[in-house]
Amino acid sequence: MADVTMNNVEQSYGETNDAQKNVFDLGAFVGDLTIEEDVSSDEISLEGLQQELEECKNDDVVANILSKGAKLREYTKGVENNLQKVELDSIQDYIRESDNLVSLHDQIRECDSILSQMETLLGGFQAEIGSISSDIKTLQEKSMDMGLKLKNRKVAESKLAKFVEDIIVPPRMVDIIVDGEVNDEYMRTLEILSKKLKFVEVDPMVKASKALKDVQPELEKLRQKAVSKVFDFIVQKLYALRKPKTNIQILQQSVLLKYKYVVSFLKEHGNEVYTEVRGAYIDTMNKVLSAHFRAYILALEKLQLDIATSSDLIGVEARITGLFLRGREPLKNRSAVFALGERIKILKMHYILYMSCGKVSCALGLAGELWAGILSRAGLKWVMARSVVEVLACWNRSHNSAQLAAVWRMIPLCLMWCLWLERNERCFNDKERGVGEIWNFFEIDEPALIPHIAEASSSKYPYEVLFRSLHKLLMDTATSEYHFCDDFFVEESMFYEIFAGPFAVIDEHFNSILQNCYDAIGSMLMIRIIHQHQLIMSRRRIPCLDLYLDKVNISLWPRFKMVFDMHLNSLRNANVRTLWEDDVHPHYVMRRYAEFTASLIRLNVEYGDGQLELNLERLRMAVDDLLIKLAKIFPKTKLQIVFLINNYDMTISVLKEASPDVGKIQMHFEELLKSNTALFVEELLLEHFSDLIKFVKTRASEDPSSGSEKAIAVGEVEPLVKDFGSRWKAAIELMHKDVITSFSNLLCGMEILRAALTQLLLYYTRLTDCIKRIVGGSSLNKDLVSISSIMYEIRKYSRTF
Repeated sequence: MADVTMNNVEQSYGETNDAQKNVFDLGAFVGDLTIEEDVSSDEISLEGLQQELEECKNDDVVANILSKGAKLREYTKGVENNLQKVELDSIQDYIRESDNLVSLHDQIRECDSILSQMETLLGGFQAEIGSISSDIKTLQEKSMDMGLKLKNRKVAESKLAKFVEDIIVPPRMVDIIVDGEVNDEYMRTLEILSKKLKFVEVDPMVKASKALKDVQPELEKLRQKAVSKVFDFIVQKLYALRKPKTNIQILQQSVLLKYKYVVSFLKEHGNEVYTEVRGAYIDTMNKVLSAHFRAYILALEKLQLDIATSSDLIGVEARITGLFLRGREPLKNRSAVFALGERIKILKMHYILYMSCGKVSCALGLAGELWAGILSRAGLKWVMARSVVEVLACWNRSHNSAQLAAVWRMIPLCLMWCLWLERNERCFNDKERGVGEIWNFFEIDEPALIPHIAEASSSKYPYEVLFRSLHKLLMDTATSEYHFCDDFFVEESMFYEIFAGPFAVIDEHFNSILQNCYDAIGSMLMIRIIHQHQLIMSRRRIPCLDLYLDKVNISLWPRFKMVFDMHLNSLRNANVRTLWEDDVHPHYVMRRYAEFTASLIRLNVEYGDGQLELNLERLRMAVDDLLIKLAKIFPKTKLQIVFLINNYDMTISVLKEASPDVGKIQMHFEELLKSNTALFVEELLLEHFSDLIKFVKTRASEDPSSGSEKAIAVGEVEPLVKDFGSRWKAAIELMHKDVITSFSNLLCGMEILRAALTQLLLYYTRLTDCIKRIVGGSSLNKDLVSISSIMYEIRKYSRTF
């Protein structure tokens, strides 16, 4: 039955598929629809027909029916018949399968029964699971409660364990504290004891615990024992510093610093004992350092070379100064009182290099090849220096012998200089590389003098050398002690208590020296030394000597000013008659002034001290007045001028060596030299050609053709021409001899002679021009000396020079 139904349906759908093959036009069939005659038009409504047609437009079955032109009623009846047939077939199928359906019904009932039982069982399971869930929740709550209790107990256990650990006193610790030696293990035990003591003192809950009542007495006994033991130990170590010939710095660094925790323990847990230790160290170091500095100062005083006394002043007569030299160690050169000389080496080494190499550098072009040849013959080679320090070290080693002459000192210096330039050229293609390092290489930071070595060599030093050495030792000692106090006691302020004694010893010595110091150059050197020492301490970042160095600097300036004023007053109050000497060469007072001024200028080059420049200007004015007074005593004007020129020229030469820059003082003396040179030229020419000069100045400028009553005649000029022609060469020779004998500086003298001859040529040229304008002056041409002849003589004397 089912199969028939399916066949009919398939047939119907087959017809539908065949209909899709034909072209369908709904509009073409709508007009052909006819209604049966038995159907009343009044009963049929066409409303909505168009919409239904549109909806059925895409229906394949409807389209197939319409395309075949079948009647709808017949088609509908056919469909109903087919459905009835299919229904009957289905009923037959159900009848045939009734037994199976009954069996299926029974099976379904059995399944329902089983499912009912399962439902009951699952319901029981659900009830049991609910009960289990409640139990699990209860267990979870209990577990969380137990976890919290466990956590709290662990926290309590850790705190209790820490409390027990911090409060108990192990027997091993007691044994070490009571019977152990003070060593690394002892200090570690001290750290543990310190933690226990801090724990007991700091935590307020611990103080209320009963356990503390049992332990605290034992801890206190251990503290007292430890404090007593380390106090004895550290005091014993401190007293070792008092032993003679003990190297304090080595003992501090290698011994005491190892036990710095001992001092920290005493500071925290034995403050009264720490105060004693601190006081013992301060007292020990104060006495030890005071004794060391006192002994060092006494040794240095034996090396002192006296430079100046109160009578060693610029304006004091040399004979008077000589009387006071008795009993003093003689100097090789008395000008050392006023001249800086090699004393500048105490500040810088570059001065010698600058003054020596600077003047010969232009002649060193072939020096490298020359020395290479010399060394190769000796089987030697160039040694390439690797640093500035090596170059200077080589240079220093070549100057250990004081007996070497200046020329021989120059040879190794030039060699080292060429070596330095060649090293730069080969390695860096830059000859001037690192030259600034040489100029800035300080000798100021050299090690302090060792007195017994210097005394063994019978060496004597100006006081500024001893001053530098003393303060170098002070700086190094202060630096070491400052660091030790900071590391060992963690108290920088202790330094000032320790050094109160050494400062007092040095102050006592320095004040006694300063009261008798009449060496202005030495005072200025010490001022510069203090400045350099301040820079050194600043670079070390050690402030402990700032106040002391400032105090020394403040003490030096008034003393320098006082001695400087003594020199100034010696010039202002000088006895001119006593100082005067019948000699036109440079006066010793002026030489003293020049060297003294040059020394101070040299010491002021890098500092630009305006107050010092002002004082030097005052000194220059005083020496100007004195020099004029001395010059006026000479009976002749010419001698006065020669005296002034010699002194001015000498002063300029000395000042030029002091500084490469032309200062105000040097410019002042150059102007004076220029003006006095012009005066001397006039005096020299008047001495030999007075008539000629008088005529040229008074008559040569007149116009002979003016017709005046005083017109220049040939007879008036002829004696001048003949006189000049007869003796001009002899007069020039006399002038040359006069200049040679009058001026100490040959260069200056020849410049003056050249100026005189040039001025003479100008006068004679004006005379010849005047003769050309005189009526009949041509008759004198045969007696005139040619200008070229005079020029030849001038060049001859220039070549002679």
